Parts: sequence; structure tokens; C-alpha cells
Amino acid sequence: MMEEKKANPRQINEYTHFYRIDHSLILNYCGEKKIFVKKYSEKKTFRRHSETNDKSSSTFPELEKLTNRKHLNIPQNKIIQINNSRNVNEVMRQERKFLLNMNDFYKHSDYLEKILSQDSHNGSTGYLIRSLYFDTLDDRDFHEKENGIEIRRKIRLRNYDPNSEFAMLEIKQKQGSNQLKRSLKVNREDAIELINGDYRSLLRYAEPFAAECYGIMSMHCYRPKTIVQYNRKAFIAKENKIRVTLDSNITATESCYDIFSNELVLNPVLDQFNFVLEVKYNGFLLSYIRELINETNGSEISVSKYCLARSIGCNYNF
Repeated sequence: MMEEKKANPRQINEYTHFYRIDHSLILNYCGEKKIFVKKYSEKKTFRRHSETNDKSSSTFPELEKLTNRKHLNIPQNKIIQINNSRNVNEVMRQERKFLLNMNDFYKHSDYLEKILSQDSHNGSTGYLIRSLYFDTLDDRDFHEKENGIEIRRKIRLRNYDPNSEFAMLEIKQKQGSNQLKRSLKVNREDAIELINGDYRSLLRYAEPFAAECYGIMSMHCYRPKTIVQYNRKAFIAKENKIRVTLDSNITATESCYDIFSNELVLNPVLDQFNFVLEVKYNGFLLSYIRELINETNGSEISVSKYCLARSIGCNYNF
């Protein structure tokens, strides 16, 4: 029988970071304990449930009960705040996307090279990005995007070179116009386990974010769905770290999930003469970047590369 104790808020604050599991539960893994923390915002009380860790286990006892919104009686839009983790990269920002033709692509690329700093990895054609997206058995994340659900997420494993010795596990959470992206660097061996649907390797990482990913991906039965690959040229405004990116040659596959493979068979999911301009900013846009957007002839779009890549599995057409 699991013993329930009142926890000192100071102790809870030592554990981790600012995030949400299903908008209600914080799941934290610390040392040799699995910690489930829940906060009732109205009563301002903390409760902690813990149990001895069994690293061979792939499930959390009582997790289903603790994540039941009716049982917790916590409003869906409440977020719990705890301390940040040093080893998890976190970015909060807004994004705007535009579809460009070839003429606008080269015009904007030339202009951005003159006024902004280039990403050090750009090269002449940009750098490679390859992402493996995960989704539930019923493709919940895909359908939430398609239906315009305000609070939604995407989970992906990303690398920048098939021969790389690491990959980045990322969760992008969207709430209204704001997006929170958190990423954790995992080694190649652990990334391959994730590709194969075994998420227990995440429990070897000390970062609470790793345990959160394990909890979400295990509880909701996330599985690999598609790989997206494209080239990106990135530009940075040093004044407030605005990033402007130009993406080209967007391809995908739903038949192989090995992001480390050098033999992927990829198919175009966007016309080869179309390109995507993305502006990522926090707070406000500088005037000369706002003018660039206003001069863009392309349409502002909200489609995601993940949705583009599900043309077969979800019969998606852009």
C-alpha cells in the first residue's frame, strides 16, 4: 500500500522544472525514487506519492489513477511551476510560417544574409535536419493539430547527421500563439532504443524531463510514425534572438524509422519549387523583420511538416 505524506513545498521545488503532463500532473524521476507530485491550485496543498524504483519495469503503478482529470479535479489550463533543469534546453516563443515560391526564396535569402547573422552550420545550401515523429496509436497529436486544438504537443527525435553519435529528444507544446520547446540530448544507443519503441532508457537520465517523456510516451502508447528530412538556412537577430529560417527540399518516409540510416528512401511532401519561411520570436518583432514579412508574397500557413509527412498513414493532402 502506498503511503501518502504531506510534502514540504521546498522539497518539491528542488525536484525539477516548468512543464505539464496532460495539463494536470507532474511526473518526476529523482535518484532512486519515482516521484508523483500533484498540486491542487485552489487549496494550495501538495501531495507526494513515491515508490521504490524498479528499473526493469516499463509502467508506473497508479499512473492511470493519478492522471485521471476527474480524480485530480484540476482545471485543464492550470500549469505547475517548479525549478528548471540545467541540462534541458528550453525555448518559449511564437512562430509564423509562410509559403514561398523560388523567386521569393532567393530574394529573401539574399536579403537576410545582409542584415542578420548566419547560423554557423549554414554552408551554401543550409544544414540537414532529420526528425522522427512519435504519435499515439490513434494519431491523437495529428488530429489535434488538424482540428486546431489550442493546447497540443508533438514529440520527436531529431539529428543533424545520420552518422551523429547523439540525437535530441524534443517536446513542442503549443498553447494559443505561444510554443514551448524542450529538448534533451540522448546518445545514439539510447536513441535507437527509442526508435524501437523501448523508452526505459530514458530512466537512466537524471533530468526530470526525461522521466516526463517516459511517462507520456509509455502511458499513451506513443510509437514512431514518420521521418521528415529537409535543408534549413537559419539567420539570427542578435538584438533579441529572433530566428528566421528558410526550409527547402522537404521529404519524408513512413516506411522506415531509423534516423541514423544512410539508405532512407524519401519522397517529396511539398512541391520542390515551394519553400517554407519561418519567423520565431519571443515578445516582439524588430521593425525590419516585420517589413520583410509584410513584403512576402507567399501565404501565411499553419501546416506542420509532421502533417505533410502523414500523406499515406493519415491520407493528408496539403
